[in-house]
Amino acid sequence: MNDGVNGVALAVFIFFFVLVTAMGFLAARWRRAENEHSLDEWGLGGRSFGTWVTWFLLGGDLYTAYTFVAVPAAIYAAGASGFFAVPYTILVYPLIFTFLPRLWSVSHKHGYVTTSDFVRGRFGSKGLSLAVAVTGILATMPYIALQLVGIQAVLDVMGVGGGEDTNWFVKDLPLLIAFGVLAAYTYSSGLRAPALIAFVKDTLIYIVIAVAIIYIPIKLGGFDDIFASASDKFTAAGKGGVVPDAGGQWTYATLALGSALALFMYPHSITATLSSRSREVIRRNTTILPLYSLMLGLLALLGFMAIAAGVKVENGQLAIPQLFENMFPDWFAGVAFAAIGIGALVPAAIMSIAAANLFTRNIYKDFIKPDATPQQETKVSKLVSLLVKVGALIFVLGMDKTVAINFQLLGGIWILQTFPALVGGLFTRWFHRWALLGGWAVGMVYGTVAAYGVASPTQKHFGGSSDEIPGIGEIGYIGLTAFVLNVVVAVVLTFVLRALKAPDGVDETSPADYTADAGDPGVQVELPPATAGSSH
Repeated sequence: MNDGVNGVALAVFIFFFVLVTAMGFLAARWRRAENEHSLDEWGLGGRSFGTWVTWFLLGGDLYTAYTFVAVPAAIYAAGASGFFAVPYTILVYPLIFTFLPRLWSVSHKHGYVTTSDFVRGRFGSKGLSLAVAVTGILATMPYIALQLVGIQAVLDVMGVGGGEDTNWFVKDLPLLIAFGVLAAYTYSSGLRAPALIAFVKDTLIYIVIAVAIIYIPIKLGGFDDIFASASDKFTAAGKGGVVPDAGGQWTYATLALGSALALFMYPHSITATLSSRSREVIRRNTTILPLYSLMLGLLALLGFMAIAAGVKVENGQLAIPQLFENMFPDWFAGVAFAAIGIGALVPAAIMSIAAANLFTRNIYKDFIKPDATPQQETKVSKLVSLLVKVGALIFVLGMDKTVAINFQLLGGIWILQTFPALVGGLFTRWFHRWALLGGWAVGMVYGTVAAYGVASPTQKHFGGSSDEIPGIGEIGYIGLTAFVLNVVVAVVLTFVLRALKAPDGVDETSPADYTADAGDPGVQVELPPATAGSSH
């Protein structure tokens, strides 16, 4: 790591940062609507994005700075078991092809902005809707924090902010500036800002990975030498080589499957999806998004390259930025650092918007001010998006970075528990609303308690996301075990509640709503009662 500041890399980084900042503010004028005072406009970009804008937005949303840093860091630390991220992103696209078009259609028909809007409308339950909203917000907060961790890792490697003995304000000033810029253009431009910036972010990432996968192996003597170095490291560490032993197969498989089920439960994934202009745009995107999985597979190989290059870091999150610093010319290292930094800004903006929309629509409007106008909703959502980012910043500056990572792992366990209500509700009304709430509660409690009991060499609690699967005895992903318990409880309670003839909620949707498209005759966005009569 440099003893001083890498001036050339920093200058390139600043150039791209200023470029995307300008784009972020100019995005407010991009596809400007006649009425900007609604969540449809600020929070969903007017539901107007076509195939390529949606593709870049979803890619920028799902493939974050944390992905760029953490996936190869997992390979660097644990070997091939870290590749679970590659099959899970392959599994997820056939899965979402089955339900995302249905969610888009019913949301377009009824003006739903969040998944909780749909759950409330489908099951007639504000309680279940609140559970989904709170889960989404809790799961998103540490995810935003990790994007800031990604920026901080790049700044550390470039030598910005001084050493550990530097005054805290000076040390954290670059991160505070990046946060301030992110907060400002998100507030002014809404979802249009990350949608526009995503073009630059993804272009940079593809360029960096294409160069890295060719240039670095040439400098290291080829892939034979790279894999041999990795094998030697893991054999010497007593791990039996690059590939984990048979005992790790259950962990690998359950983590991949559970992560695939959870990915599009996150509010930011749904926000990007609902911003598209038609059902067909969603269907096309599920077929071309796997191109990002190809990129991810190549990206993961950087972890082995870091081992072969002799990168030594105490914090594994610094391994890839340090690899770029060591292997690339300073100017291209700056391009790579910019790709990671901008890769943090895009998803952080979308995540803060998604969390704010959940609070505004499903807490503020449902429980605090039911007669809120579209203008009031937009104002509240803008303010909450700022508060969410402030919370994430405090989280990063005030806590150990491993805490943020552990809470993000816990967030994955939590968000998976909303799957039965959301995806189940898209295909059937059979589940009883109270049964879904009971299943959610059991899954949340089990997942949290089980994760709390997992220890690691560095901490007593929340040391990982895998534990023994009850009744099987194998080590597997806690989130998937909690999900199975969730579904079992929901099914059993539904039978019981149906037998007792417990009151069911009113379903405001109809079968035709789930296949409606923007161009279908008679399809109009239905406004909630409080917004009726206003331009939407």
